[in-house]
Amino acid sequence: MQGTVDGFSYGLVTPLVAYAMACLGGALGLRCTTRSMLVPRSWRAGWLALGSAAIGSGIWTMHFIAMMGFTVGRTPVRYDTPTMLAGLGVAVVMVGVGIFIVGYRGARGAALFTGGAVTGLGIASMHYLGMAGLRLDGKLEYNTLTVAASVVVAMIAATAALWAAGQVRGFLWSVGASLVMGVAVSGMHYTGMAAVSVHLHPAAPVAPAAPPVALLAPLLLGPLVFLCLAGAVVLFDPMTVMGGPRRDPAAQRPGILSRAVPHPGARPAPRADRTAGHRRARTPQNR
Repeated sequence: MQGTVDGFSYGLVTPLVAYAMACLGGALGLRCTTRSMLVPRSWRAGWLALGSAAIGSGIWTMHFIAMMGFTVGRTPVRYDTPTMLAGLGVAVVMVGVGIFIVGYRGARGAALFTGGAVTGLGIASMHYLGMAGLRLDGKLEYNTLTVAASVVVAMIAATAALWAAGQVRGFLWSVGASLVMGVAVSGMHYTGMAAVSVHLHPAAPVAPAAPPVALLAPLLLGPLVFLCLAGAVVLFDPMTVMGGPRRDPAAQRPGILSRAVPHPGARPAPRADRTAGHRRARTPQNR
């Protein structure tokens, strides 16, 4: 018997809140990735690890907030906690691989496409592992083409987000990158959910079920607290928010003065000697 699937039991509330959480995790993670490109190599791994955990937590939180609106007619919906937590671990690890590739190799060329592909696969893996933890009196079936489309959406949008984060052009670029990352996670989720159909067992009893909010809210508390702590780290680090100057590699050679290299898109500093030269050219002695 075909089950009636409803992914929007609370209307637009769950999709909007889920997208906001995906953007929050993406914003924190991508700013940490940008920050890692501005620090000495010894500090880079720490920032990339924090960014990986932030994005992974945002993906996981987004998925289960969205699943609060998922119901199936004539059967209660339950969740297997170990499988859910395994999905969190997979998201952090796979996103971490992609983030570290971009952080150490740069957001360009093969490194960008490899990092974006691995990050997108991490988003998709977390989603389908989370769906594997779903327990109901029936069987989930998936449309293969729609599943493939959901993975492609995640890979393309994750690559675009990593590219934008790698430009190191200030706060607005990071906001744009986080919005794209939110599209990657949310777009993948709802495309993947469009592939789902449920076949109920013939003798499945109609049993009352606890509301999804009551089931999932306690598990979401931990990642939400972590995202708040990661946000505090980002907030109190001025260079993470606004960016900062990089050092010219040539300045490390003996005999060359150290000078700051501005970020791409920064306005050049005014030159006092140019103004003074124009003034000298107008004096009677120089005519």
